Amino acid sequence: MSAGYVRACALSVLQEDVPKKVELNGVPVAIVRTDEGVFAINDICSHANVSLSEGEVEDCMIECWLHGSSFDLRTGKPSGLPATRPVAVYPVKIEGDDVLVSVNQEN
Repeated sequence: MSAGYVRACALSVLQEDVPKKVELNGVPVAIVRTDEGVFAINDICSHANVSLSEGEVEDCMIECWLHGSSFDLRTGKPSGLPATRPVAVYPVKIEGDDVLVSVNQEN
């Protein structure tokens, strides 16, 4: 396993555009598989303390179900109000069927 990376889940359990919530080293993370790849983003909305993994995913964006802010899975940046602060995104590696994430370093 790569240094600093921990196993988040099996690649085979990820459905496209369906977030999977995991906790890695005490950090809540949403793992999302899209047609662009696999992404790991902090699971807590920067506007309201709610889980992003309960929201919808479309066009590499995850939407907060509570107030509708969307965050880019690649950068963590919000696309519009009410959220103004980005959420952390984390590096992902795929090794075999393992999805590995490093929550110690942000992209």
